[in-house]
Amino acid sequence: MSAQSPLTGITLVDCAKSNAKLGLTIATKQCGYGTDNVAFQLALQQSCKDLGIAYDGLDSLITEQQVMQMSQGVEIAPDNASDL
Repeated sequence: MSAQSPLTGITLVDCAKSNAKLGLTIATKQCGYGTDNVAFQLALQQSCKDLGIAYDGLDSLITEQQVMQMSQGVEIAPDNASDL
């Protein structure tokens, strides 16, 4: 669900972090900035600076755990529960 107004501070950083893997456009919208990518990036950069968080673009907020979840291989499972 998108924020109704632009987020700031730790709330913005948390929102951006959880949506970073979905891309800039979606993260911008989800964090309440609509289609204003520039305002979103400036606010995010300032919030990260204020909180002492290293920020080098939206991709820098993607955690190793998120990367591992995105790059997991093939899931092997039975076709139905009775085959367990």
